[in-house]
Amino acid sequence: MINYDKLEIRESLEVEQIFELLEELGGEPEYQGNVIISRTICHNHPQNDCSRKLYYYLNSNLFHCYTGCDEPSFDVFQLIIKIAEIQWNINYDLNDAVRWIAQRFGIIGTFIDSEDQFDLEDWDYFSNQDRIKDIEYNKKQPILKEYNPYILQNFNYNVNITPWEKEGIKREVIKNSQISYYPGGEKIVIPHFDKDNRLIGIRGRTLSDEEGEMFGKYRPLKVNRQLYNHPLGMNLYNLNHSKDIIKIVKKAIIFESEKSTLQYRSYFGEESDISVACCGSNLSSYQVESLLDLGVQEIIIGFDRQFKNIGDNEFIHLKNNLLKIREKYHKDTLVSFIFDKNKITQYKDSPTDRGAEIFMNLYKNRIIL
Repeated sequence: MINYDKLEIRESLEVEQIFELLEELGGEPEYQGNVIISRTICHNHPQNDCSRKLYYYLNSNLFHCYTGCDEPSFDVFQLIIKIAEIQWNINYDLNDAVRWIAQRFGIIGTFIDSEDQFDLEDWDYFSNQDRIKDIEYNKKQPILKEYNPYILQNFNYNVNITPWEKEGIKREVIKNSQISYYPGGEKIVIPHFDKDNRLIGIRGRTLSDEEGEMFGKYRPLKVNRQLYNHPLGMNLYNLNHSKDIIKIVKKAIIFESEKSTLQYRSYFGEESDISVACCGSNLSSYQVESLLDLGVQEIIIGFDRQFKNIGDNEFIHLKNNLLKIREKYHKDTLVSFIFDKNKITQYKDSPTDRGAEIFMNLYKNRIIL
């Protein structure tokens, strides 16, 4: 049988892996110092309106829910047990959760070759594999809730999205992406579609600096008590537009934000669009698999310049994050990086923020390991 050491697995998980897991499960995590804060998916379905009261403390490797949970402190395995019940309608025990985490992150257990060890627990294990395989299949082929696209008719499409137009995004691209304005919330409305053009979520980009500082610039849009959220790690923004060209070119550029894909399409035309956005600085297995299904031979990571100087702490963090992505996926496809080592963009800029010419400079000098 395969034996997994619970403590060893828990201690081996990197912070980025916890962040990625929360993102895939619909938690919409954010870093705040030595804490990751996310939505309370520990006792709420992610498609419901839940508060941001689930904290993951980096120093203890434990979660703490500040509302709703009977046992407020728990580890990643107990989180999966809760998720299995809430999202997958399956009863998981600790062994199930440990095995799920091990399979999810490719952790190899210890094989015990002993007839004495092959008892009832082993039969339980093999019977549970059917359930785990079902979850694994759904993980690779997620079917997200579809929202009624009628809601999009309620927004204002006659107002120019001036802030984005000043950043090089053409009105035609804005129109084709069904981007609009929500006057009730002072937000740019960004519909998210899956590759089959199903409306699976709506994000709002606040135009209020104060709100942006407090809650983040991008958040799921809430209209008439309905929160139009979705697990960001289970989709790639703009893939519905770019998938056909990606199939032909066999390359895809992954940006962090929706805005970068709109800039790319504005610079180079929709007929040349190979861009998608992962909506964050982490790349999930779902997102990579959706590109591999299109036959990509090179994935180009175009994340923001989240560092001020070469060698500073942010530089090291970004570099390590990119190297982990490369290590995880390079056996499946070529992974390259648009990385502004010459600092021709500004701090926190996307590779597309300074125009087409600078982007092409960065693209031609991308790093291929």
